[in-house]
Amino acid sequence: MSGVCAVLLAAGLGSRYRERAGAEADKLLATCHGRDGSQRPVLEHAVRAFEGQVQRLLLVTRPDNSGVLALARLLDVEALTLASTGMGDSLAAAVRHTADSAGWLIALGDMPFVLPATVGREVAALDDDAIVVPTCDGQYGHPVGFGRRHGPALATLSGERGARRLLQDNPLRELAVDDPGVLWDVDSPDRLVFTG
Repeated sequence: MSGVCAVLLAAGLGSRYRERAGAEADKLLATCHGRDGSQRPVLEHAVRAFEGQVQRLLLVTRPDNSGVLALARLLDVEALTLASTGMGDSLAAAVRHTADSAGWLIALGDMPFVLPATVGREVAALDDDAIVVPTCDGQYGHPVGFGRRHGPALATLSGERGARRLLQDNPLRELAVDDPGVLWDVDSPDRLVFTG
């Protein structure tokens, strides 16, 4: 489906990661060895999974997250800043900001090991009515795709729960992938090493 926007959520505080790595540590800027063999910041690996796969990429982060904003500028990635109170607020702001999109892939900035081929398959499986969820070994992963029909509901989300209600109230199109990267987030320093 053409006209899809990937929304990369990076507005959290990373508290669990900081508890182990130190108060000043930002997991999105931590270097990790990607599945392509390169050493890059977590967020850069996450961005690169979408290059050439979607029409638009929007990064959502906090206005005080200067390191992430500097990296977004370096990578020429569009950024939307907000003092988010939770994932729902970030999602709603992103969808309102990109309301003309044909659909959205909602991704997490701390998931650096998703393969570009998985993103491409997900975009291909998305249509106006669909909610597409990648599965690996029977587990739901990210990014989650939402067709255009779900835009108005996404635009009214708030709080911490994100789009969970939409996932519960609508049929899901499960997309089986051989990509454990869809399950791998970096919530502690040991997760910077991919063993999937």
